[in-house]
Amino acid sequence: MTDTRRRVKVYTLNEDRQWDDRGTGHVSSAYVERLKGTSLLVRAESDGSLLLESKINPNTAYQKQQDTLIVWSEAENYDLALSFQEKAGCDEIWEKICQVQGKDPSVDITQEVVDESEEERFDDMSSPGLELPPCELNRLEDLAELVASSLPSPLRREKLALAVENEGYIRKLLELFRVCEDLENHEGLHHLYEIIKGIFLLNRTALFEVMFSEECIMDVIGCLEFDPALPQPRRHREFLTKTARFKEVIPISDPELRQKIHQTYRVQYIQDMVLPTPSVFEENMLSTLHSFIFFNKVEIVGMLQDDEKFLTDLFAQLTDEATEDDKRHELVNFLKEFCAFSQTLQPQNRDAFFKTLSNMGILPALEVILGMDDVQVRGAATDIFSYLVEYNPSMVREFVMQESQQNDDDILLINLIIEHMICDTDPELGGAVQLMGLLRTLVDPENMLATANKTEKTEFLSFFYKHCMHVLSAPLLANTTEEKPSKGQSSTSNDFQTSQLLALILELLTFCVEHHTYHIKNYIINKDILRRVLVLTASQHAFLALCALRFMRRIIGLKDEFYNRYIMRNFLFEPVVKAFLSNGSRYNLMNSAIIEMFEYVRVEDVKSLTAHIVENYWKALEDVDYVQTFKGLKLRYEQQRERQDNPKLDSMRSILRNHRFRRDARTLEDEEEMWFNTDEDDLEDGEAVVPPSDKMKSEEDLMDPISKFMERKKCMSVFHLGRSGPQLFSESTRRSATYIGVRSFLAPPPIMMSPFVGVPMDLGALLVQASLRRQRVFRGRTDPLALSDDSLYERNRFCIYLRHLFNGQDIINQWRKYRRCNRCSCPGCPPPPPPPSTT
Repeated sequence: MTDTRRRVKVYTLNEDRQWDDRGTGHVSSAYVERLKGTSLLVRAESDGSLLLESKINPNTAYQKQQDTLIVWSEAENYDLALSFQEKAGCDEIWEKICQVQGKDPSVDITQEVVDESEEERFDDMSSPGLELPPCELNRLEDLAELVASSLPSPLRREKLALAVENEGYIRKLLELFRVCEDLENHEGLHHLYEIIKGIFLLNRTALFEVMFSEECIMDVIGCLEFDPALPQPRRHREFLTKTARFKEVIPISDPELRQKIHQTYRVQYIQDMVLPTPSVFEENMLSTLHSFIFFNKVEIVGMLQDDEKFLTDLFAQLTDEATEDDKRHELVNFLKEFCAFSQTLQPQNRDAFFKTLSNMGILPALEVILGMDDVQVRGAATDIFSYLVEYNPSMVREFVMQESQQNDDDILLINLIIEHMICDTDPELGGAVQLMGLLRTLVDPENMLATANKTEKTEFLSFFYKHCMHVLSAPLLANTTEEKPSKGQSSTSNDFQTSQLLALILELLTFCVEHHTYHIKNYIINKDILRRVLVLTASQHAFLALCALRFMRRIIGLKDEFYNRYIMRNFLFEPVVKAFLSNGSRYNLMNSAIIEMFEYVRVEDVKSLTAHIVENYWKALEDVDYVQTFKGLKLRYEQQRERQDNPKLDSMRSILRNHRFRRDARTLEDEEEMWFNTDEDDLEDGEAVVPPSDKMKSEEDLMDPISKFMERKKCMSVFHLGRSGPQLFSESTRRSATYIGVRSFLAPPPIMMSPFVGVPMDLGALLVQASLRRQRVFRGRTDPLALSDDSLYERNRFCIYLRHLFNGQDIINQWRKYRRCNRCSCPGCPPPPPPPSTT
């Protein structure tokens, strides 16, 4: 049988940092003469071929992971792993590795990870620098090998960077590049490609400043065109000098700023297009290049921000009606790029940037731009507006409230945004989705400020519902004028784009229902918005009908009686029931969403809606039996009617919840069985619980009303409550009742408590309870907390009903007399009764 303990999978780490499976086999450790040491051998289980032969090097760091995995590095950028089928096999090989290295097998890593610079600290102590070969054509190959060999070692990289920087080696290399290019020396150009690429990986800012200077950067790009892996060189310099054009939409007078913009563009081009995609090991070596670009952008934004003349001219031309469309398009694109650069700024610098733009009048300028007909210009303006809203929505809200005091509603900035959302020509409504997100941010109370003097939420929402909400809801009202969606040119039953737009509007209105309790409530009720929305449940587009249902579901979820009365007054469940019935027996989202809405009304016991649904739509829904939702609603309704007929029962649920108690079920069963098995005939003469002088009187006074009652109430009528109450007991438990002696009533066991509530019962309840127990009507007492609220409610209602029947004055007098006699110590009164027999 094959030893599964040594069964392993061999993995190697590829260039994409993914583990490649090299095969499955069995591992062993043995001395290999060729390798001069103990080695790990893995032979394939299929054909016995050698999958792995690795010498256990005393200085190699082996790591044990997850009890069944051993990982180590064979050479630079070559990682291996053995994954064991069983933990025992992994432990055996791990002990062998630790034995060879002289380590304790309890450790998870055999070697401490030592920085390579520490290992080489004492190397070449007498010569701290690195000597570079002469910068000549015949030594380019040696230099390329030196650069490649220095990259793996941090110490050698540092020495190489210092040598290249101190000797001005980059400019010498670029001179050789020009010579090789003139001579068409392709071998030398390939070596220069490897050398310049290696210098990039040295990750040193001082070298980048030289390479990206005005006189060197184009030659550096030229060196990177001659990749030896490509059959033909690239034409990057040709693209940068002939194809790419720098446009000054506003003349830049500062030459340093202009040079910085050119440099940043070219370095970004080198990073994105010229340099090959770095491997996982090389990615961190280009961190300084990323930082170089980042800080260049920060400098550009700062210099433009400080140039007041430049920004003044920019906004003046943007808002000037005489500006040509092409020019305005370039200005808007520049401003968009300018705002995009600002995302790289630190928070405090970004604050200063947007404050500067605000002071320059960016929001009035956007208002003018958004009113233009050019779609591309409006799209760029929308992107700029999104930067402003994401940065500081309060600034935008303050602006639109101030301009409402001077301008008409039609030209308000926020209404322009809503109109562009409504009039989006994109079939997929990409721009409308973006604008809807911006509007949602603006009306979100979570990002509104509250100060001691004013509340932004109150002021802005009042403004929004007064000046803007009618614009937002206009498409909804226009397409729901009839009982079915309008069938015009923009018919929701046929026009998919209009349906998408209405779905976006409903999504925003649903958000308002959740967050704007007061304002949206008044708007919905006054404008009859919900009735219009429910017209869309008849749409052939399922997503639109579901949006309408979601809107109503959010309203019902608030459990607001104002909304509930509005729904009942206008019979707004009617379109929902129609949609449910027209959907038929199909099991889809529409079916589930409608049932969930009714189920919520039932579970949350929304009394007004429950009564409205049952009284108006029960006939249409009574045949739905694949869920119990509608029958549960009918039961809720009947319970409500019974409570209305008997108002005293309204307090029962609070009694149940406040006085429930829990006792050991086994103790209760034992005590009840003892009570059942104790018969009045088993009591001896000395166990009388009522004074002899009172016995006959008590029996006569008490039995007469009881007998009359039991004759009047048959068993079936006793156990069926009201017109529709649930049946409490099975047919087998309905036995004819025989009357018992008074002493059985008046001396119940000390354990006898009501099985329904946690308080003692008066005599009337004890009478009936004892009689029922004697006839074994109550079998196997159950824990009240295990029953549903409805069952407990019905049982208590029955108990109270009987208590009222037996609460006669004769019974009360007899009970009081009995209590007095047992508490007093007069000679004429008999002693208190002893406890009942424990048979």
